[in-house]
Amino acid sequence: MNDTSPSAAAGPRSLVPYCLVSGVMSLGYGSVYTLLADLRDEFGFTGTQLGLIVAAGFFAGFGAQLGLARLADRGHVALLVRGGAIAATGAMIGAAIGGTFWVFLVARVLLGLGSGAASPAIRRIVIVRDPAQVGQNLGRLSSFELAGFVLGPLIAAAAAEALGIRAPFVVLAALFAGTFVLTMRLDLSAGRSEKHHRVLRNLLARRTIVSTLVICVGFYVTIGMFEAVWALLLRDRGAETWLIGLTLSLFTVPMIFLAPIGGRTAQQRGPLRVVTVSLAVAAVCTFSYGVLPSLWMLLAVSVVHACADSFTMPGNQVAVAMSSPPEHLSSAQGLLGATGLATAGITGLLAGAAYESSGRFLVCTTTAVVMICAIVAARTLAGAGTRHEAANLQPAPETT
Repeated sequence: MNDTSPSAAAGPRSLVPYCLVSGVMSLGYGSVYTLLADLRDEFGFTGTQLGLIVAAGFFAGFGAQLGLARLADRGHVALLVRGGAIAATGAMIGAAIGGTFWVFLVARVLLGLGSGAASPAIRRIVIVRDPAQVGQNLGRLSSFELAGFVLGPLIAAAAAEALGIRAPFVVLAALFAGTFVLTMRLDLSAGRSEKHHRVLRNLLARRTIVSTLVICVGFYVTIGMFEAVWALLLRDRGAETWLIGLTLSLFTVPMIFLAPIGGRTAQQRGPLRVVTVSLAVAAVCTFSYGVLPSLWMLLAVSVVHACADSFTMPGNQVAVAMSSPPEHLSSAQGLLGATGLATAGITGLLAGAAYESSGRFLVCTTTAVVMICAIVAARTLAGAGTRHEAANLQPAPETT
C-alpha cells in the first residue's frame, strides 16, 4: 500500500475543521421535515409528492455511500468532499429558485448525493490521521454531525418564519458554499491504495464487519420507527406541537456531548461489548414506549434512550474502523452508512402503517424484539474472537 499523505507521517493535528465540514453537510437532512407543510401550502404538493421528495434524499445518500465511498480509498477524498459541497450548494440554489415537484425532487437527490459522498470520505481522514484515538475522534465527528442534524430544522424554521419559504434554501446554499471555500484551505489527503476489485465482497467476508452491520440494523430499526411514529405517539398522549418539536431536538442533545465518550469507550473496551449493552438498554426503552401510560414517563425514558444511542452510534463506526483493512476504510464506513439508511427507510414505511392499523404496542414491541435479535445474531456471528477485539483490531496507520 502506498501512502501519499504528508499528514499521515506528520502526527496528529486538529480535526475540528473536518468535523465542522461534516456538521454543515448534515444541516440539509433534517431541514426538509420542518418545511413539508409550507411546501404543501405554497406549491400545492400532494402527500405522495412530499413523501417522494423525502425518500429521494435517503435513497441518494444510500447510493452515494455504497457506490462512491470506495473512491476515497483510492485517493479521491478531495473530489468527494468538495464535490459533495458543490452538489449540496447547487441543490439549495435550485430549490430556492424552483417551484415544481421535479425541481425539488432533483434538489433533494443532489443533496443526498453530496452528503452521502462527503461523509465516509471525512471519516477516512479522521481515522488515518490519528489511529490511536480513533474512538474519541469518530465520536467527536458524530457529535458535529448530530449538531448539524439538530440545527438544520431550527435554521430552516427561523428563516422561513422571518423571510419566507425560499429563505431557508438561500441560507443553506450560503452555508454549503462557505463549506466549499473552507475545504479549499484544508489538507484532504488521507492516503490511497491500489485499485481493488470486489471490495464489498472482501468486506463482507469478515465476520466482525458482518456482525457490526447486523448491530447497525438493530440500531437503525429503532431510528426508523422513532421518526415514523414518535410525533403521532406523543400527540395521541396529549402533547402539543411545540413539545413534540422540542423532544425531537432534545433527544439529540445528550448524544452531542456523550458521543466522544462513547467512541473512546468502544475503542478501549471493545465495540461489540459496548454496543451490546447500549443497544440492549435502547431495546428496553423502545419496548416501554408501547406500554407506559404517562406522557412525561415517555419523555423521561427518551432521555435514557438518547444516552444509550450515544454509545451505539460511534461504537458501530469504531467497530468498522477497527476491523476493516486500511485500504478499505472509507468503503467500510460507506457500507455501514448505507445499511443504516436503508434500514431506517424501510422501517419507517412499515412502522407508520403498523401504527395506524395496530397501535403503539405492536410497533414498539416488534421493534424491541428485532433489536434483541440483532444483538444475539451479531454476537453469534462474531464468535469468540470479539473478546480480544480491542487488542487485536486496532487500525494501523498506512505506511510507505
